[in-house]
Parts: sequence; structure tokens; C-alpha cells
Amino acid sequence: MPIYEFYCKPCHTIYKFFSLTVNTEKIPSCPKCGNPDLQKRVSLFATLSGRKEEGPGEEGMPAFDESKMEKAMAMLAKEADKINEDDPRQAAQLMRKLSDATGLKMGASMEEALARLEKGEDPEKIEAEMGDLLENEEPLILETKTKSSRRTPKPRVDETLYDL
Repeated sequence: MPIYEFYCKPCHTIYKFFSLTVNTEKIPSCPKCGNPDLQKRVSLFATLSGRKEEGPGEEGMPAFDESKMEKAMAMLAKEADKINEDDPRQAAQLMRKLSDATGLKMGASMEEALARLEKGEDPEKIEAEMGDLLENEEPLILETKTKSSRRTPKPRVDETLYDL
């Protein structure tokens, strides 16, 4: 059961949508302003579609290679069924594989958390110590070169889980 993230440019907000089935075509309207033109975001548990070009995307939204992402998500789904939930090293290895397969880099806090998981530390201890840092950072980052030195502030993240 995937969770999809969509960005609303007028609200400068990311919304999360839950689907009972894999649904790569449906684009919801913004829950706040009704904007029908939401943009899919890279999400750990989403299968992405929409834009196929590479290079900078909409303001503050990097473009991505859709086919590469879909293959990576299929690999992730297949391998997630095989991991031992009691072994934090396996979860960390799965995240590394996702990063390698997509070309996305981990944020600094996520890198630190994965390194600790790889050493076998208790995930609950890591969450307790790093939870705030991890919540305030994008877990996966698509780095792009921009001509402008102006930075768009990070979008607000609505933590409500809406139905897709």
C-alpha cells in the first residue's frame, strides 16, 4: 500500500496521499486550495510518474529519470519482502541499494542514521536521538546545478495522510 507525495506550488506545501493499490496515473487536487495541477515528489514508498525530462524541473522541484525511479521502486518492493525486520543492517543495506539505483543522495542526517544502523545499533534508539533531525530533512536528494544563487525556501510538509 503505497504513499505518494505531491507538491502544490500555490500553497508551497507537500501533501501525502495513501492508496490501497499502486496508482501511478492518478493526480489528486490540493486538499487546501483545490489546485488540480499537483506535482509528484520522490517518496520512499511511491512509484513515480509524470515528467520524463532530466534537468531542473519546476521552481524548487528537481526533475528525475522516471524509468530509473520505477525500476528502483520495483527492486525495493521485491527486496523489502525478504529482509529480516529484526536486523537493522538489512534495512540500511536496502536504503543504500535504493540510493544507488536512483542516483539520489542521502541527506546528512539520513547518512548518519544509516551508518549507525549498519553498525547494528537499535533503530528505536537512533529514532529517539535523531528523530527531529530526520523529520526536518529530505531523506533523499536529487542534486542539480542551478544558475541562480537564490534559494527557494523548503516547502511546508502537511503531515496529514489523505486518501488518493
